[in-house]
Amino acid sequence: MSTLRNKVQLIGNLGNNPEIITLDSGKKLAKFSLATNESYKNTEGEKITNTEWHNLIAWNKTAEIVEKYLEKGNEIAIEGKLTSRSYEDKDGAKKYITEVVINELLMLGNKQ
Repeated sequence: MSTLRNKVQLIGNLGNNPEIITLDSGKKLAKFSLATNESYKNTEGEKITNTEWHNLIAWNKTAEIVEKYLEKGNEIAIEGKLTSRSYEDKDGAKKYITEVVINELLMLGNKQ
């Protein structure tokens, strides 16, 4: 392992319709959530499913593809990098958020 990378791969379903923002520079930004599920059997043999929610960001051409083709429920696979940032909410409180910035996007199927 000579080089370590910040690389995230997820397969899941969109939790909401993407929010598309066009910046003053003309660049497009798409923001949406992705649900991933993991299942296991507990000690009683019951199937338990845990859902994790991920905040995703797409820029430029990828954002245009998201805008044109994706909606709530679509199944996708993505590859990207994990980023963290802070911002102030409307009340002036500092908030922290972790997001995945998408490098590659693959549409897998219809709504789930």
